[in-house]
Order: sequence, then C-alpha cells, then structure tokens
Amino acid sequence: QVQLVESGGGLVQPGGSLRLSCAASGIIFTIYPMVWYRQAPGKQREWVASITSDSRTNYVDSVKGRFTISRDNAKSRLYLQMNSLKPEDTAVYYCHVAKWWGQGTQVTVSS
Repeated sequence: QVQLVESGGGLVQPGGSLRLSCAASGIIFTIYPMVWYRQAPGKQREWVASITSDSRTNYVDSVKGRFTISRDNAKSRLYLQMNSLKPEDTAVYYCHVAKWWGQGTQVTVSS
C-alpha cells in the first residue's frame, strides 16, 4: 500500500520561508520521479516542481529562484524548500508519484 504524507505547511508572512516534506512508503522510492503540485482556492491544480530519480530538477517559472526541490532516497523523502514566499503561493501543496497523491499540506502566505 503506497502512502505519501506531506508535512511542513503553515502560516507565514510574505518574504518568509517554509520547508515541505513528503514521506513515501510502499514504493521503491529511488526509481521514481517525484513531483510537487499545488492548488489555490478556486483554481486548478498546478505543477510546481519535479525531480528525477537522478535528481535533475524542473520548476514552474513563477517559483524559479525561490523554491528548491530535493530528495533523500535513503529516507524515502521528498522536500520543497520555499523561500521569499508571496501571497500568491498560498495553496494546498501535494506530493505526487506515478498514480499516487498525498493528502496535501496547507501553505498560507499572509501578513
């Protein structure tokens, strides 16, 4: 049974930072590309960043230079370091691999 459990969300002021984590179980973590998505209220789910099994990364233009995706294969964990956060980054952030999704973690950027 595959499980993806996100954590690390919360309320942060504009300009602040958060680090999201996704703990994966039930899969051979090392062979899969991993992806972060987000969904803001009233909007469609949006791809944010992805990382291949050999740690090549890609980002949506709106987060380039501010967000960093990484993975720890030994711990089966995916991370998203988010810096210089903006109100428009407010969303539920989801971890995704193959056909599986986590439950999401809320990130709210507000003063």
